[in-house]
Amino acid sequence: MAALKLCFVFLSVFFHAAFLLPHLVNCKNDDEDNLLQGINSFRTSLGIPVLTKHKKAACLADEVAEDLENQPCTSINIGVKSPPLSNFNRLVKKCDIDINTTRDGVVLPVCVHDLVPTLVLTNYTHSSYAQYLNNSKFAGAGVGSEDDWMVVVLTTNTAAGIFASGAHQSVVSEIGWKRYVVCLLLGSLVYLV
Repeated sequence: MAALKLCFVFLSVFFHAAFLLPHLVNCKNDDEDNLLQGINSFRTSLGIPVLTKHKKAACLADEVAEDLENQPCTSINIGVKSPPLSNFNRLVKKCDIDINTTRDGVVLPVCVHDLVPTLVLTNYTHSSYAQYLNNSKFAGAGVGSEDDWMVVVLTTNTAAGIFASGAHQSVVSEIGWKRYVVCLLLGSLVYLV
């Protein structure tokens, strides 16, 4: 009986570590948060309101960065308003964004080896991308990164740039049904034992 309880405890710890912890620990978000903070400092120095974090824009930025991950750095020219993403509509749908609410937004990818923070910020503030960061019509931002790619997605407060949901999601789909089921099963087992 003691061996069964020890086995249960081990399995419980294993499932928590395998399914829950990887989603809680994410160091790349520090780089993304630092970039947004740097961009907001840049805007503040110009007397422009700071950008607020935008969840849907962050999702899209992550998806675009993932899409660009295997492309060489020379494939995107800085200053192009929207990168040539043939599957942009699929990425927007994946983030549950209504495509009609993205027209005034802008996607700004940069590629910097090892994502050196000062170089990444310079690629945004001292390039043609600065025209977007200097524009007070942009009110929100999402930041995503993958390998050497960093992507900033800027949103507006207009109907054509708010990156609104295409459909409402349930709490279970946001949390992830696998983690929900694992927690439910573990809770049931603890109750029974």
